[in-house]
Amino acid sequence: MSQGTVAAGAEDTWSAGVRLVAVSASIATLAIAVPAGLLFAVPDTGRSQAWTITLLIAVWGGVRLSVMWANGEAKLFDFFFWLYTYLFMGVAATVQIRANDIPYTTPGMSPSLDMPTAWVVLLGVAGYELAHGVYVLTRRKSGHRELRLATVSGGRTALLYLVGIALSGYYVAKAGLGLAVANRYAADARLSMIWPEPATRAIFVALAVYPILVAVGAVIQVRRATPKGDPLRWVLWVMAAAGVAVLGVVASPVSSARYTFGTVAFAILVYLGVTKTRFRTRLATGGMIGAMLFVFPVLDMFRGGSSDLSRKGSFFSEYSGNPDYDSFWQIANALSYSLSDSMQAGRQILGSLLFWVPRVIWPDKPTDTGVMLANYRGYSFGNLSAPMWAEMLVNGGVIAVGVGFVILGVVLASLDRRMARAHAVGGWLGLVGAILPVYMMILMRGSLLQATGAIVVALGCLWWVRRAAPRDTELRAGPQSLSS
Repeated sequence: MSQGTVAAGAEDTWSAGVRLVAVSASIATLAIAVPAGLLFAVPDTGRSQAWTITLLIAVWGGVRLSVMWANGEAKLFDFFFWLYTYLFMGVAATVQIRANDIPYTTPGMSPSLDMPTAWVVLLGVAGYELAHGVYVLTRRKSGHRELRLATVSGGRTALLYLVGIALSGYYVAKAGLGLAVANRYAADARLSMIWPEPATRAIFVALAVYPILVAVGAVIQVRRATPKGDPLRWVLWVMAAAGVAVLGVVASPVSSARYTFGTVAFAILVYLGVTKTRFRTRLATGGMIGAMLFVFPVLDMFRGGSSDLSRKGSFFSEYSGNPDYDSFWQIANALSYSLSDSMQAGRQILGSLLFWVPRVIWPDKPTDTGVMLANYRGYSFGNLSAPMWAEMLVNGGVIAVGVGFVILGVVLASLDRRMARAHAVGGWLGLVGAILPVYMMILMRGSLLQATGAIVVALGCLWWVRRAAPRDTELRAGPQSLSS
């Protein structure tokens, strides 16, 4: 068994019986009570029968989430995939279809698109689940290679920290310190005046957030590697605290997007060891489920400056007609687009990959997929999501959805497998496992163009602070080292 595996399992005080009770209670809540309560509280208006498929997705998503958090395994990439799927493709879509209460930002949705869209969503989920499960079972039977973990470079960390502080300071100087307490509408309007081009604006926001976010995690890693009693530990502690304070300004829960704030907050918790043991992981993942169900909708009060903390009515009314949960309908729009003569295969993904090319050089550069779909449908409001299903549809049709989600299942399973040890013992992969899994929520909701700039900035910063192990040591181990 690896050192990280022992560390992860040593403090797991839950017996098999306690875990069974926990997973049973969670399934009874997320996969049975919530769907059953939805059917009881939201009458079927007869719009379409697509809700039967989305309800099935919610039930299975509830089962998957329950098993993960109760087991306490830090498989965060898989966890955040299912958290998004459960809420957006399952619960929210079912409520909106049954109530026939479509978000006002996506009007005029034909009921004839509902069932084909639901099948496309199910195709993606099934492809992901099949590929993910096959990968996990294959690796469990064949053992695994375990590599010596890369560490963090102290010198590069110090330089990134200074650059991150400078970039965050530039952002605050341009936007004003008051941006931290402005409501979302006011903050977006201010940033739009400074950087009118959405892709450019997204890059500057990313530069203000992710360099210092990565630097804070790296500083914490360096501090842990510094011998006790060394005065440098106090310096590093002050640096980390100051970095967190800066993040509180540039990624304020009041003015920044909820997904950005959530990414920063969860990453900091992981830095501090919230996924180091199974018990802590249960608290973290269980808390995240609760936060997305109960806290995420309440944070919408900061969008327009309202101080009303109450829900609209019942629990499910939060999803009814709510533009925050427009994912299903944007997939429907993408399906319609993919079947039209307007589709140009690969064009949108090319725009995302070449996000850094100025529009002056490339005048007909593709716009954000959410904006493109809004223009296609003639909507007056263009700030719409473009879920991963939609991105695949507009780039390659239904076939791209099937193939793309199979690849996604393998990739995320592989990443979770590599992160298992890092969550326990840290190292450079500990930084990766703190930031990228929760960023999955942003990637899943889309659009890809807006998300690409931030992920490239984050990956660049992560690569910069990495210090490779002197020599990779290959160890052969059986399935027990991953499951103990």
